[in-house]
Amino acid sequence: MSTQHAAGRYAPSPSGDLHVGNLRTAMLAWLFAHTTGRRFLIRMEDLDRAVAGADARQLADLASLGIDWEIPVVYQTARRDIYRDIIARLRDAGRTFECFCTRREILEAPSAPHAPHGAYPGTCRHLTDAERAEKIAAGRPPAIRILADTTEFTVTDLLHGTFTGMVDDFVIQRNDGTPAYNLAVVVDDAAQGVDQVVRGDDLLSSAPRQAYLATLLGETPPTYAHVPMVLNPAGVRLSKRDGAVTLTDLAAAGVSAATVLSHLAQSLGLAGRGEAVDLPTLAARFVPKALPREPWLLGPTEWASTA
Repeated sequence: MSTQHAAGRYAPSPSGDLHVGNLRTAMLAWLFAHTTGRRFLIRMEDLDRAVAGADARQLADLASLGIDWEIPVVYQTARRDIYRDIIARLRDAGRTFECFCTRREILEAPSAPHAPHGAYPGTCRHLTDAERAEKIAAGRPPAIRILADTTEFTVTDLLHGTFTGMVDDFVIQRNDGTPAYNLAVVVDDAAQGVDQVVRGDDLLSSAPRQAYLATLLGETPPTYAHVPMVLNPAGVRLSKRDGAVTLTDLAAAGVSAATVLSHLAQSLGLAGRGEAVDLPTLAARFVPKALPREPWLLGPTEWASTA
């Protein structure tokens, strides 16, 4: 599907302002791409939920840290027909099936031996035409799942090494007709020539599913780098409850974007305390193997000496 040379990317969901953790991951994605001679792309993953104006604010925040990207910015909502064509292609190849299960039914169903809780148990895999028709007539629109022919897949991660994870019959189209994230991200990365995916390590477990789907579509899976997240002192991912965690909130507290960049760099071992830096400087110092593997715990006093 791709005719473009190698790229890295950052793909936020425009559902609100980026917080410090998002910005740190974006900065790392930029550094990985630029230090390996790749193009750097921004893609708005807006299939699920988008808040008016959030995309523009996110782009402005990225630019304020010195992050640049190749235009245009791609929006997934503009690519629905492409996803539908891919889903139809998989269906025609006999690689999908309709699923009528609710999330609750899946969680309550007996799991296969050794499968993690919540893995799809195969309930609708072998429904007859009559059984499917009966469920549709009862008003239960189906989701579409991939018909997986393996239970696990192995990916290569620049920080975690070889990682083997579960592959189940995952959803590629929700029951409201919306293409699922696991499909859209694979299709878009292939179309844009993305062969390096840098994102938070909370997504490591989803990489085997996505890499497996890429192979079904005749694509080479990307190389991954799942980077440590930024968490609050309780070890929970950042949210508005944690106070000033967006550039807008920090600016109101007297913390500049340049200061935020300095703290992000310091958290990664790329700058000394209080050192003024820019992205070209960080790129010259960037050594992926030296990156921390543990999350950065961001406490309320992080910016106290800078405001």
